[in-house]
Amino acid sequence: MAAEPARVPGLVEASADHDPAETQEWIDALRDVVAAGGQQRGEFLLKQLEERAQQLGIISRLQPYSAYQNTIPLEHQAAHPGDVEMEERITAILRWNALAMVVRANKAYGELGGHIATYASAAEIFETGFHHFFHAPAATHGGDLVYFQPHSAPGIYARAYLEGRFDEKRLARFRQEINGGGLCSYPHPWLMPEFWQFPTGSMGIGPINSIYQARFLRYLDHRGLVRTEGRRVWGIFGDGEMDEPESIAALTLAAREQLDNLTFIVNCNLQRLDGPVRGNGQIIQELDALFTGAGWNVIKVLWGSDWDPLFARDTGHALLKQFANTTDGQYQTLGANGGAYNQQHFFALEPELRALVAHMSLAQIDSLKRGGHDLRKLYAAFHAAREHRGQPTVILAKTKKGYGMGGAGESRMTAHQEKKIDIKALLEFRNRFNLPLSDESVAELRFYRPPDDSHELQYLQEHRAALGGAMPRRRRAARSNALALPPLESYGKFALESDGKEMSTTMAIVRMLSNLLRDRAVGPRLVPIVADEARTFGMANLFKQIGIYSPKGQLYEPEDAGSLLAYRESRDGQLLEEGITEAGALSSWVAAATSYSTHDLPLLPFYIYYSIFGFQRVGDLIWAAADQRARGFLIGATSGRTTLGGEGLQHQDGSSHVIAATVPNCRAYDPAFAGELAVILDHGARAMLERGEDVFYYLTVMNENYAQPTLPAGMADDVIRGLYRFETRGIPQVRLVGSGAILREVIAAAQLLEQDWQVGTEVFSATSSRERARDAPEVDRWNRLHPHETPRTSHVARQLPGTAPVVVATDYIRALPQTLAPYLAARLTALGTDGFGRSDTRAALRRFFEVDRAHIVVAALQALADAGSVPRVRVAEALARYSIEVDAEPSWRR
Repeated sequence: MAAEPARVPGLVEASADHDPAETQEWIDALRDVVAAGGQQRGEFLLKQLEERAQQLGIISRLQPYSAYQNTIPLEHQAAHPGDVEMEERITAILRWNALAMVVRANKAYGELGGHIATYASAAEIFETGFHHFFHAPAATHGGDLVYFQPHSAPGIYARAYLEGRFDEKRLARFRQEINGGGLCSYPHPWLMPEFWQFPTGSMGIGPINSIYQARFLRYLDHRGLVRTEGRRVWGIFGDGEMDEPESIAALTLAAREQLDNLTFIVNCNLQRLDGPVRGNGQIIQELDALFTGAGWNVIKVLWGSDWDPLFARDTGHALLKQFANTTDGQYQTLGANGGAYNQQHFFALEPELRALVAHMSLAQIDSLKRGGHDLRKLYAAFHAAREHRGQPTVILAKTKKGYGMGGAGESRMTAHQEKKIDIKALLEFRNRFNLPLSDESVAELRFYRPPDDSHELQYLQEHRAALGGAMPRRRRAARSNALALPPLESYGKFALESDGKEMSTTMAIVRMLSNLLRDRAVGPRLVPIVADEARTFGMANLFKQIGIYSPKGQLYEPEDAGSLLAYRESRDGQLLEEGITEAGALSSWVAAATSYSTHDLPLLPFYIYYSIFGFQRVGDLIWAAADQRARGFLIGATSGRTTLGGEGLQHQDGSSHVIAATVPNCRAYDPAFAGELAVILDHGARAMLERGEDVFYYLTVMNENYAQPTLPAGMADDVIRGLYRFETRGIPQVRLVGSGAILREVIAAAQLLEQDWQVGTEVFSATSSRERARDAPEVDRWNRLHPHETPRTSHVARQLPGTAPVVVATDYIRALPQTLAPYLAARLTALGTDGFGRSDTRAALRRFFEVDRAHIVVAALQALADAGSVPRVRVAEALARYSIEVDAEPSWRR
């Protein structure tokens, strides 16, 4: 006799029914109400009963999920408008070509990897979308935006092959990109810029980006920039992926803003990479509760059409009771085995279940499909999602990982890692899907493409033509003309000619942004974004100037209504005030920064935030933005480890520029003065808006007020290159280089060296550690590969020639300036803020991290003493004069 099934934790068992007759009366009454008044009337009564039950103290709340069954009853199921058998044949061909692509690559090269089982589980989901729902950009439609489950990429390539977009040679170059023509592992717009739109390879990024993309569609429409009515965002994700915090971080935003232009399809194959997502629970019920609680419309697609007759005969709901008490781990085992196992270990557990399938053969039991493999059920769910109003929709589609792979991978623990399949399993796959392949073709893993005039390809092409053409498809540049910026003097003259006026660089960039917003051409294209820090960064004036975007406008009178800086929400507001969510704000920035491609509208977003909460906190999202060829400004405010007095360890940034340097298309700058900032801002805006370069800019600014000098004439080009000579004192013996918050300490150190030690200096402003060294490795490489040519000289070598010592001080860790050392003939001494930050005054912090003027003087004297230019006793004298504690532990040990 079979063992008693385990009870699924969290499921409430009904108490014994002491009055079945009364229970039946209630059930009959509800049935009659629905028959007479419809589904909405039935739902209304149930809600009223639930509220009254709570008032009576009978229940605190009902279970936040529905029964383990399809949400859409058979009688309400929208009819499938296509040829189901034809779509099943096309899906089978796609499954084969996706499988052959991966297996061929690994058979030939052995180490390329790739994934078979995920697409095998999701093929029907994708094909339902491709045949009937995913609309490409067309003359009368801006195009839907689809975020594809990354491990399913082989299936998307297989479809492009049938559509004639890829030839067989390209399909055979899966994960072989170095010599050109290869197909990248996952969706990567940087590598396939005319194909993929959105990078989703890092789990969780697709879900949060798709939510903010759907919201951004509304933003564009409400501001009158682009008509987006009828466009949808579709996201196809995995059930295991929903464990990522980014996947669920913005669910309530989508519900709160009623984003009914958004649909998630979660491929619930119940498996993550190593095993079940919830072996001892039920991930579908968990996700139902999660999305229902967040305010989403939930549609479950759990059981295929073959189950409908069984449900119709199951008047006692024996199936639902057994489903509720079957764990996902057991569902996986049932899925991995055939009809005999399922009959013995599921249907034979209860007499009612045995009776339901008594007329069925083991083969028929084995062929019972999960809902995510049934095209009719999926179409009905997609259709219902598209028609639903007032909420985003999630479709929870139950599938089998490795569907069709049989013993080689179907519902197996090892399915995700399956890269090679033996000939027996390949032949079984062919037979199961009735593919027109000979044994020889199977053995050689030949791709299969029906003739161009075949019914299959005609059907496929006709349906895509009706939906605007092939997808995915990426626009490399906006069709509209490049957007011209006004002259820098018109919005940044105050910064270029500051003449000693005191201001912070944060104030300077906000003022330049405000000036640009007033420009009739460029102003509407700017998208300012903050994560609940607008007042901190002096941006409160924008509340009234451009308004804060809210799809509902402002339904209340703000407390500060009479203030010049009143908090003003507006349906056509321009400022995106995202609240305390750096990931959300960055996702909005990505949507705006890629609008030139996704919406054919070049925009220029500015996301301003505490610099520590950027590359360190949401660096993976920034990396994905780089992959997506984002164009815009990231503004790291209150930058550096010593500029932010009082805040402490988790607010003080000493690393963002180091991380920024790892992103190839990020142009990172740490200017000290408003004039430098103006030149960089103007250069970057023109690069992105006028020249259409696939780069984005990271600028760090400080909240420290100090006198701003006028930018020396003729220095703009060197500012952009990252290093320029700021001043010379006496006959230079040592070169001092500073950046950002520490440049003024460097300037002060030069004064001390001249006054106290009679040492002449050259002072350089390092506006960018990344840019000042950008051409140095290229020049170094060119010289190495062209030994018979005249050697080239890099910008930094031209600025800092010879062997006079170089001392570099920065508010970031020493690894940043140390990147210069290989490209200089001179000895380089690097001072930086290694270690944890802490709360104190700016002066105390700079002394603690040994980047203040006194330590810079000592470092310069030490370098000169080592070179034999000054007596070594001068170093000891300087240590005493400036009261430097010589036996203190270094900052990185404290």
